[in-house]
Amino acid sequence: MTAAELTLYFALVLGIVLIPGMDMAFVVGHSLTGGLRAGLAALGGVVAGAFCHLAMGAMGLALLLQALPGAFTTMLVAGAIYLGWLGWGLMRAEPGATQAQLADGPRAHSAFFGAMLTNLLNPKAYLFSLAVLPQFVHPERGGLALQLGAIGIVTAATQIGVYGGLAWLAAGGRRRLGTADAAGLRRQRLLLRAVGLLLWVTALYTAWQAWHQAGMASMG
Repeated sequence: MTAAELTLYFALVLGIVLIPGMDMAFVVGHSLTGGLRAGLAALGGVVAGAFCHLAMGAMGLALLLQALPGAFTTMLVAGAIYLGWLGWGLMRAEPGATQAQLADGPRAHSAFFGAMLTNLLNPKAYLFSLAVLPQFVHPERGGLALQLGAIGIVTAATQIGVYGGLAWLAAGGRRRLGTADAAGLRRQRLLLRAVGLLLWVTALYTAWQAWHQAGMASMG
């Protein structure tokens, strides 16, 4: 890939990463409830999921999902249910309870695999693989592994820069709001409700996409 192609790819990825969605909400939510360690673990899961998407795109699995409307719709429904479950958990969580859970340690482990699953259930990532990747991968030039590696590095660096910054800011806000008095706990509770609501909105949008996809399939 040329430097101009990589620059254009970076601009596209940055624009997509900056749009609020599943991955951003998951990283920010875990940073608020679990601190920077949980937020960075969630970020690691997002990056791992992105590399899985890259591999699936290279093998044509993303195209296969698009060609099978039933499978794609099922994935959308599963993503909506999972996000709704996560949002409900955050909206019902109490600040003191989430802090006690984090002291146990396995939070980072669950944050990583939860974020990876969320990313793999993210239809936006599959559509990106279908619409954008073919424009930047040129098998006829040879060195396909190097091309995919460069794309993967740019994608990961962009996610780390954006989501990592948000994780740091959210964790810092959690520390500042983490006072033991009633006002501090109220502020933390409002933040948890806000992130949970964001996940619910994303879940509803994903469910609408599933309904729209099913309608298009029935018309076809």
